[in-house]
Amino acid sequence: MAPIDEGVKPPNRSESFMEIRLLKRGEEVACEGILRALPDWFGIEEGIAHYVKALSSMETWVLETESGIAGFLTLHPYGNSAADVYVMAVSPSMRDQGLGRRLMQHAESILRDRGVEFMQVKTLAPSRPSKAYARTRGFYLKMGFRPLEENKLWGEKNPCLIMVKHLPCQKPEGIKGEAKLG
Repeated sequence: MAPIDEGVKPPNRSESFMEIRLLKRGEEVACEGILRALPDWFGIEEGIAHYVKALSSMETWVLETESGIAGFLTLHPYGNSAADVYVMAVSPSMRDQGLGRRLMQHAESILRDRGVEFMQVKTLAPSRPSKAYARTRGFYLKMGFRPLEENKLWGEKNPCLIMVKHLPCQKPEGIKGEAKLG
């Protein structure tokens, strides 16, 4: 396990049970509740509905504690070499305890095992000031993501920042040596 980041509180001592597992049928309601409890990040009704629909159609991992689902992360693959963190959220009462980091590390481990080389996340770009999203971008930077591109994917009022991370992984069997360019 990676060391706890400075400023991150240790997990709630009353929560002795913690498990990351795949979403089960019917648990989308709990994840929707987390989204709705974070209006600074998920305040557009159409977006919430879209994310909730994606929970069961994409690979979604939940972080469960004794209190129930405390957070989740949904992956969207792009072929065999890249994947997108499509949506990720941690309950407001459980934030700043390293749960988002644990979810992200879990996803990275799974993707590395599959030979996926790149992860990406999309978030609100810094050209639209937001304290909430500045915090989100800071989290992604600490997790090793780097800004790649700002675009108008979500429209003029919500500029999108694409951030990427290279996932070093083992070479598939049968591939020898380094690639030569030119």
